Order: sequence, then C-alpha cells, then structure tokens
Amino acid sequence: MEPRRQDSEHHAELSGEIARAGFAFVPGSRMRSLLGDPPPLDWAVFVASWSELELDTHLPEGHRYRRRRHATLSAQAAGPYFRVEAHQPHYQTVEYNPLVGGIERWFEPVRPEILGGDTFKRVMGFCLELFGGFKPRANWHIEAHQFRIEARIDAVGQPTPEGVHRDGVDYVLVMLVNRDNIESGTTTIHAAGGELLGSFTLAAPFDSALVDDHRVAHGVTPVRPVDASRPAHRDVLVVTFKDRR
Repeated sequence: MEPRRQDSEHHAELSGEIARAGFAFVPGSRMRSLLGDPPPLDWAVFVASWSELELDTHLPEGHRYRRRRHATLSAQAAGPYFRVEAHQPHYQTVEYNPLVGGIERWFEPVRPEILGGDTFKRVMGFCLELFGGFKPRANWHIEAHQFRIEARIDAVGQPTPEGVHRDGVDYVLVMLVNRDNIESGTTTIHAAGGELLGSFTLAAPFDSALVDDHRVAHGVTPVRPVDASRPAHRDVLVVTFKDRR
C-alpha cells in the first residue's frame, strides 16, 4: 500500500526535537497538519472501529480492562509503500515486558478496511518519512495495535500495566483516537536511569507521542471514570518500527 507523502520541512523540525530529547509530544492540531489536508474522509469509521476490539485475555487475573487488535506490516526505509503481512503473534521478551513477556500473544487482526483506509495510510506515510530520516536504509518490521483501556469505579484501567518500559524496537508512535469520561492517563518519559524527562496527557484526537525507544522509556498513569454511571475508555493507535537489518 502507498501512503501519502508529507511536507519534509515540517518533518525536519520534528526530527530535530526527537534527536535532541529522544521524544516529542505533538498536539492534535499540529499532527493534523502533518497528516495533510483535507482531513481523512474515513476518520469516523476509523474511530468507530475501536468499539469492535476483543478483550485481551493474556493479562493476568484482575486485568480485564484492555481490548485490542493487532497487525504486522513491513516497509523499506522511508517508504512510501508498506505491506500488510500474514497475521502473526505479538511477542516481547521478559526483559521488555515482565508482566506477559516470553509468550506468543495472538490477537484478532486489525480489519482490512482500517489498514487500507485513508487515516491509517496517512499515519503510515508520516511515520515512514519521519523515522526513515533516522534510518534511511531500514528494513522495517512494523506492528500496529488498536488499544482500548476501559475504566470502572471498582477497577482503574492501566494503559501500561507493565509499568514504565521500553518496547524493544527503534521508534514508537502513540496517537490518541478518542477518550470518553476518563481522567488522568498522563504519559511520562524517562531516561535510562529512571529520571523523569517529561510528561503530557494525550487529551484530544490526534494528540501523539513519538519515542526513540533506544534512548527513553515511557509509561502512562491509570485512567479513572469521571462519571461512574457511564462507560469510560481511552482509545489509542500504537505503531512500532524495528529495523530488521
């Protein structure tokens, strides 16, 4: 699939932020500009697909608050093409995920119409150009995750139940799709020794975190419902990039 190419001047500015700090917070208004005008025509369909995610049963008892779908893709360097690979499990070592690492975790696949839609292709085009600037010869192994974290008054939702962590990849995009009736969910960025480098909350659609996974670790504080009588959730798209060379 071929995503849209974006304005390289804006990417250079953002690349500089990541090179200096190891991460960047991109407010939704800036991210929408980076993804290009007009707005993606399938945005409403894209958002609605988070209501079709399956429960993540790999988490231990007491952690039944996460729903997700998963897809594996590949691309060369800065793209522009990416390929959807055969469905396969998600795997992390215990080093990177002490809670559920060391096992193959199978999840329902991201629906083809989402992977082939305008929103996802624009996000991929943005990521391939940005991260390809850091690794122009990369042979990318890419994983896309749809996450919904549900919050209840008797059980807070934990976006990162494994705690502050690295993912064992090269680069990570976390983009907020929607949040409803929740408070907190603050992203924290840490140096290798644990020092807090920054924090921000993904609060509006398209708000994004971009992370150099070799240089910094990240975590997200638990989310709680504002109104306990209504459903509460946090929906994000996470895309990871790892050079297979």
